[in-house]
Amino acid sequence: MRNARKRTFRVLAVTTLAAPLLVAAAPVTSTGWASSGSLDVLLDNEHVVTGELAKCTADGPYGDRTPGGATGDIATFGTGETGCGRTGDVSVAQASGHRFEATVLKRFGGPVLTVRTYSAKCATNATGSGGEVSIGAVEGIAVPAQIPPNDRIVIPGGPAGTALATVILNETVTPQPPDGSMVTHALHIVLFPQGGPASGDIYLGTAACDPFGKK
Repeated sequence: MRNARKRTFRVLAVTTLAAPLLVAAAPVTSTGWASSGSLDVLLDNEHVVTGELAKCTADGPYGDRTPGGATGDIATFGTGETGCGRTGDVSVAQASGHRFEATVLKRFGGPVLTVRTYSAKCATNATGSGGEVSIGAVEGIAVPAQIPPNDRIVIPGGPAGTALATVILNETVTPQPPDGSMVTHALHIVLFPQGGPASGDIYLGTAACDPFGKK
C-alpha cells in the first residue's frame, strides 16, 4: 500500500567521538567526500552499477552535478548535487538529490518507492565527525514522524516469508572501535536481504568524514 508523507524530516546523525590517540609525530589532515546516490544491483543475471553519482572530495573536485537517469527497470535518479571543502582542520561534505523512484520491487508484487528530495551532510571537528540528513515526501512506505538514526523499515513479500527489501533511513555507519570517522546515508535500500531473485544496494545521499584521514 502506498503511503504518502508530505512533511520534510531533518534529523541529526549521532556524533562519533574518536578513540584516544597518541600524539602523532606528523600532522594529520581531515578528509571528506559526498555522492548524490549510487546503485549496485544484481537482477536477471545482470550486474548494474552506477558508481558514485556527482562525487566530490575535500581535495577536489569540490562539487559536481548529475542530471540523473534511469537504470533499466530498477530505479530512476533525478538531478543531484554535491559540495565538499576543507578549511583548516575542518572538512565538510554534502549531497542532495531530487525525484528518485525505485521500480525494481514492482515486478515482485512490491511497492514503487519514491523520494521527492533528500540530502546528507557531515563535518569534522577536533575529536570526530557529526552529520545530518533530510528526507522529504516519501511514497511507497510509511515513514515515521521522527526518524532516529538507522531506522529500519521492512517491506514484506519475499520468498518463504522473507523481506522484499529493507529500507534504512538516516543510516550512520561508524567503525568499531570508533576512530572519529563516519559515513551517513539519507536512505539505503537493501534488496532481498535474506536472499531471493535480486540482490544489491541503492543509496540516496551519502556523506563521509574522517578528521584523521590523511596522515
